[in-house]
Amino acid sequence: MLFENDNYDIDILSLAGFNFENEPKYFNQTDPLVNTKEGFLRGNMFKNEYVPYKNMQPCMLKPSSEREALLFRIMEIDFAINDLNLYLDLHPEDKNMYEKFKKYTQECIELKDQYARMYGPLTLDQTMSNNYEWMKNPWPWDKRGGSMYV
Repeated sequence: MLFENDNYDIDILSLAGFNFENEPKYFNQTDPLVNTKEGFLRGNMFKNEYVPYKNMQPCMLKPSSEREALLFRIMEIDFAINDLNLYLDLHPEDKNMYEKFKKYTQECIELKDQYARMYGPLTLDQTMSNNYEWMKNPWPWDKRGGSMYV
């Protein structure tokens, strides 16, 4: 039978460059993460994991209003939560990252609540006012309002 003999013991992951005995250096650093703004702009929260495409630099976002600035902040935190979620799927025992994940999750809840109070709901579960405001225009991603997308 094929591969009955132990002489054919091939470690596919080491052939692909993975080495689990010597974890990457950034796991031993005190804080392997960049701040949420930088992580969001470059698409990666981990300091030593980011490799820019052809040495290009991320473009800085410039909000045009306080509303847009708050929405950008929510997007930053949401990105950090998703990136840490992916990391924790592979490293569920990492208590420090889990604490950061919980901190970001709480901050995101507070920011979304603040946004809903100031500008209206971002999600259906935030429609707790006296009037049904889900369809109120403009939506956060809509510059002009109206029904141009329907």
